[in-house]
Parts: sequence; C-alpha cells; structure tokens
Amino acid sequence: MKKSVLEKETATETTDSAPDTDDSSVHEKETATETTDSDPVAEDSSAHADAAPPFWRRRWALRAAVGAIAIGAVSVSVLACVLGWKLHDRNEVDAAAQRAAATAQTYAVTLTSIDSQNIDQNFAAVINGATGEFKATYTQSSNQLKALLVEHKAVSKGRIVDSSIKSASKDRVQVMLFVDQEVTNALSPDPRIDRSRMVMTMERVGGSWLASKVDLV
Repeated sequence: MKKSVLEKETATETTDSAPDTDDSSVHEKETATETTDSDPVAEDSSAHADAAPPFWRRRWALRAAVGAIAIGAVSVSVLACVLGWKLHDRNEVDAAAQRAAATAQTYAVTLTSIDSQNIDQNFAAVINGATGEFKATYTQSSNQLKALLVEHKAVSKGRIVDSSIKSASKDRVQVMLFVDQEVTNALSPDPRIDRSRMVMTMERVGGSWLASKVDLV
C-alpha cells in the first residue's frame, strides 16, 4: 500500500514538471519566430546595400550629366551663331539687291533716253554709270553712234514698265527690266514705241553700283 502511494506522488511530480518542458518549447518557438520575422529586414538591408551604387559610379554619373549639359549648351550657342550669321548675311544680300535694282532702273532710263542736241551729256552719263565689259564696248562704239544719232536728229525717251531681281549676291546683282522707248527721228517724226526686255548685270564698285553687262532678251 505504501508503495502505491509513493508511485502516485512520483507520477504527480512528473506531471507537474511537464509544463516546464512545454514552456521551454514555447520559448524556443517564440525565439525561432522572432528570428524568422527579423530575416526580411536583414534581407531588405542587404538588398538595399547591394542596390546602392558605389561612390565612384555616382561621381561618374554626375560628371557625365554635367558634360552632357555643357555639350548641349555649346551646341545651342553654335546653332544660334550660325543662324544669326545666315540671317545677317541674307539681310545684307537683300539690301544690296534693292539698291542695285533701283540703280539699274535709273540707269536703264539714262541708257534709253537720248537727245541728239545733248548727245555728249547723254553719252557721258551712260559711260559714267558703266563698268567692265559694257563700259569698254559702249566707249568704243560711241563716236560712230553719236554721228548716226545726230544725222537723223534722233530723240528717244525711256520708261520702265516693270522690273525684277533675277539673281543677287552682296557684290553682283542681275536685274530683269521691261522698258518702253518712245522714239522719233527725221525720217519718222511721229513717235513710235519700241518695247525692250533686257537683263542688266550690276556690280558694286567701291560704294557705287555700276552696269557691267546689258543683254537684250
């Protein structure tokens, strides 16, 4: 009987000590859980460290960005200079063309307006407004032409009907001119109209525009 009671007490003590084992197991589980829960943070930190570029890469990227901006600024400046120069050049050509065209119109009237009574003044005005090939040709033929005009008492008056610029540069401009010329002479006292179309080449000589070539077309 005493043995049976002792066995019961031993069993009771064994049973009472069991929760300690359970508590230890629970503690181990909690520790494992905490370790498991902390793993993503560690992994995130490790991944962030791997993703962050090293210092030399960031420095190279900064230099590359600054270089690209500098190149872009230089390109824009060069383009602006080129466009500005082209615009300035175009304006100079346009201004030269307008001055040459105006001079060509005036000269065409001088060239086609002749009065045999003032022949020397007329020819002097024509020669003074010419240069190059045209001046040389007109000067060579002037004496013969004068005699013919005086003999026939010729009178002519030129009038510009229309004109246009055919080509232009800063120093050379071609002008198309449409001219009506009213002509009278001893043989034909009644005025008649001669219509002419000419291309006059004007060249800048010093500060003046002079006719270097006159072609009837």
